[in-house]
Amino acid sequence: MAADKPAPVRVLYCGVCGLPAEYCEFGPDFERCKPWLRANAPGVYPDELLASSSSAAADVDKVGERLQGVGISAADGSTSAGDASASKQEEVKRLPGGKVKKKDKQEVVIEKIVRNKRKCVTVVKGLELFGVKLSDASKKLGKKFATGASVVKGPTEKEQIDVQGDISYDIVEFITDTWPDVPESAIFFIEDGRKVPAA
Repeated sequence: MAADKPAPVRVLYCGVCGLPAEYCEFGPDFERCKPWLRANAPGVYPDELLASSSSAAADVDKVGERLQGVGISAADGSTSAGDASASKQEEVKRLPGGKVKKKDKQEVVIEKIVRNKRKCVTVVKGLELFGVKLSDASKKLGKKFATGASVVKGPTEKEQIDVQGDISYDIVEFITDTWPDVPESAIFFIEDGRKVPAA
């Protein structure tokens, strides 16, 4: 005997946002969905949730106006302080979850990594922050030191230049001569896990 097949479930989709009705509150604009839900899906949400929130919106606007008068930023990020705060907001980048992305320091970090006891690789990080094209820089480093050099992604997913061999003795002078935009004070070596200025 064949088992009875269950009937397919009928899903009611919102006419405003296109999500299933029970997911509208998580959609892009729940306020616009409320009238449609009241008319077409009255049993999905409690009446208190679907009640008009115009009084709550008015209260938020009043608080925002009071904050404007005091000079504290409102929820939308506008302030009465003016352009200074606007330029500061442009500098700060927000990541998902509200985390703030810090701006990278303009510095070149040179690290010597020893592998297989005798072989070593010199890693150059941070040249791109000074406007240096990494592919051109790796070619110049390879020609100058007569060795292999390549652009690779490092452990932090940022691109860096790997140069075969220990070239740390002459690399600072080469970088400052080849790219005058890179000051010697911005070049650092990593020795024994510590960052040491090259100058």
